[in-house]
Amino acid sequence: MFHPPATSIRQMSFAASDLVLQPISYRGGYRHLPVMPAAACAGWPGTVKRVIDIVLASVFLLIYLVPMAVAAALIKLDSPGPVLFRQRRVGQNNEIFELLKFRTMRHHPPESGRLRQATEHDPRVTRIGAWLRRSSFDELPQLLNVLRGDMSLVGPRPHAPGTCAGGVPFELVSDCYALRHHVRPGMTGLAQVRGWRGPTDTREKLLGRLECDLEYIETWTPTTDLLILARTVVTVLGRRNAC
Repeated sequence: MFHPPATSIRQMSFAASDLVLQPISYRGGYRHLPVMPAAACAGWPGTVKRVIDIVLASVFLLIYLVPMAVAAALIKLDSPGPVLFRQRRVGQNNEIFELLKFRTMRHHPPESGRLRQATEHDPRVTRIGAWLRRSSFDELPQLLNVLRGDMSLVGPRPHAPGTCAGGVPFELVSDCYALRHHVRPGMTGLAQVRGWRGPTDTREKLLGRLECDLEYIETWTPTTDLLILARTVVTVLGRRNAC
């Protein structure tokens, strides 16, 4: 069950009107609005955040190296296709990067048209893929994205270009949407630990996540990241819906 955050997008210190008066740019065929500065990526705070990312991501990779190798073997045995799923996502400053995940669905050629999000009991999901998604183990290859600098351990979750909520592209649901692109996207985030997980198939769900993302960007501290990581562990152990 989803519970909208208490804060409102219109209560943020930055207003949508500051955005719509500026020109819209396009990169990689994706529509973008300008973004505004955020504490989580500027000056020494950004350096501190990056150091935390590199240190913790390296530690997590060492801890999960053997389990990840086992998962890769099970994926190959379960169904034909590559071990890793690669998908274009929108990152910091609207740059497109290739996100890595363990493949959880049957391998098939890319579908034309709008992106189809995974749903509960999706017939495309494999047997081992269902377990990987429930446990969020499929997200672990993104530790490599963190080390490459594409992502952070904590931040707004990256979305694929063309993803829609209620039939409307994400970036058209709110003028504030582009603000989330001023920081590196994260493997987990404030929205996820507050329960905004699973398919973002409605406008309400997207706005709920967006409000959490903007709150995170505006109030970020190193302690915030550590607390979100700790809460993520609790969430994963509770086996809630994958984000």
